Amino acid sequence: MAGVWVFKDGVTTLVQNPLAESQDARNQRVSRSLRRKVLVYVATDETITCYNDLEEKLLELGWKPYRGGAGLDAGGQQLLRQYHKSSSTLDLISLPHDFANFETRHMYDIVVKNRNAFEVRDAAA
Repeated sequence: MAGVWVFKDGVTTLVQNPLAESQDARNQRVSRSLRRKVLVYVATDETITCYNDLEEKLLELGWKPYRGGAGLDAGGQQLLRQYHKSSSTLDLISLPHDFANFETRHMYDIVVKNRNAFEVRDAAA
């Protein structure tokens, strides 16, 4: 008898191919994590679809555009959009200059620094 004996809920069963079952579970988990995510402004339940909308919300929450030199390339072109709360805090949000490069990790950075204002949700199909 090849396989693995599994004891679950008081019942012992022989699983013939445990790797195949775990691979299916892994595929489901990966497929859930690959779903497109959206950033939502909680107060109005508005999905953020461009930087103009995001900047408006950030300004309402007290964030200010940061014009430091770290976000410039060799030619002086801006690579990052950055926002800070005030000169007395270290909070800084750094986002890619082009909204097309705005990723889930940027969304979570915004959520962590504005816990009650934004949420990351699965995009509607």
